[in-house]
Amino acid sequence: MALPFSLARLPARTWPVTRKVLIDTFNDGFIHAGNLAYLSMLAIFPFFILGAALFDLIGGRENAEALIFNVARAMPSSVATTIVPVAETVIAARSGWLLWLGGLVALWTVSSLIETIRDILRRAYDTKSGSSFFKKRLISIGLILGAVVLLMLSLFAQVMIGGAQEIIQTTVPEFATLIGALRLSRIVPGIGLAASLWILFVTLTPKSYRGRQWPKWPGALFTTLWWLAVSAALPVVLRSAFAYDLTYGSLAGSMVTLLFFWLVGLGLVIGAELNAALAVEGRTPTPEPAAKETTE
Repeated sequence: MALPFSLARLPARTWPVTRKVLIDTFNDGFIHAGNLAYLSMLAIFPFFILGAALFDLIGGRENAEALIFNVARAMPSSVATTIVPVAETVIAARSGWLLWLGGLVALWTVSSLIETIRDILRRAYDTKSGSSFFKKRLISIGLILGAVVLLMLSLFAQVMIGGAQEIIQTTVPEFATLIGALRLSRIVPGIGLAASLWILFVTLTPKSYRGRQWPKWPGALFTTLWWLAVSAALPVVLRSAFAYDLTYGSLAGSMVTLLFFWLVGLGLVIGAELNAALAVEGRTPTPEPAAKETTE
C-alpha cells in the first residue's frame, strides 16, 4: 500500500518540517494556547449543561454526573478535583426549561471554542476563510453534538465493560485472566480522545487541504500523546517543583486548571502546525507551462 505523498517524502523533509513547526509554534502557538485555555475554562461547564440536557431528552438525567467523571478521567487529579464539584452543582441547579435554555447558550459558547480551533488551522495552513459565519457556526454546533454523543457511547461502553467484569467474576471465576483483559479496555477513553481529535482536524482543516494525500492523523496522534503526557506529568511536577498554593491561595485550583488547558492547547497548536507542515512541505511545485517558440 503506497504511503500518502507527504509521508513518503518525510525522510528527506524531516528538518524542513521540524523547522516550520518550531518557528510557527514559537510565533503564534503561545498566544493561541492562551486563547484556548481561556475559552476552555469558559466552555467546560456549558458543555456539561449541554450533556445534561441531552441526557434529560433520552430519560437518563442521572447519567449526567457519570458524563462529568468520564471527561474528568482525561484530566490530572488536581484539575478534576476543581472541575467536578462545580460541574455537579451547575447541572443540579438546572431543570426543565432552564436546563434547555442553558443548553442553547452552551451550544453558542462551546462553538466559539471550535471556531478558535478552526482559526488556528486556517493560520497554520496560511489560508483565508471562505465560508459564511452562520455556516461555520452550524458546523461547529454539529461537531459539539457529535462530541457529546461520542462521550455518551464511551460512557455506555464502560458501563457494559464493568457489568461484564462483575458477571464473569461471580459466575465463572476461572476466567479471572479475562477480567484482566477487560481492564485493558479502559483505554477506550484514550481511543475516543484520539478519534475525536482526528475528526476535529479532518472537519476543520481548510477545504484545499482536506484530501487524503494530506494526512490528519499525525497531528491527532501527537496531540493525544501530548495530552496524556501532560495529564500524567502535571501532578508530579506541581508536587515536586512548585508551591502554587502559596502564590495563588484559594485560586490555586483554578490556576492549575488554566495551566492544564494552556498546555493542552499548546499541544493542539503543535499538532495543527505538524499537519500543515507535512502538507505544505509535501506539495510538489507546479511545473510552469513551457514557453511557446516563436519564429520570426
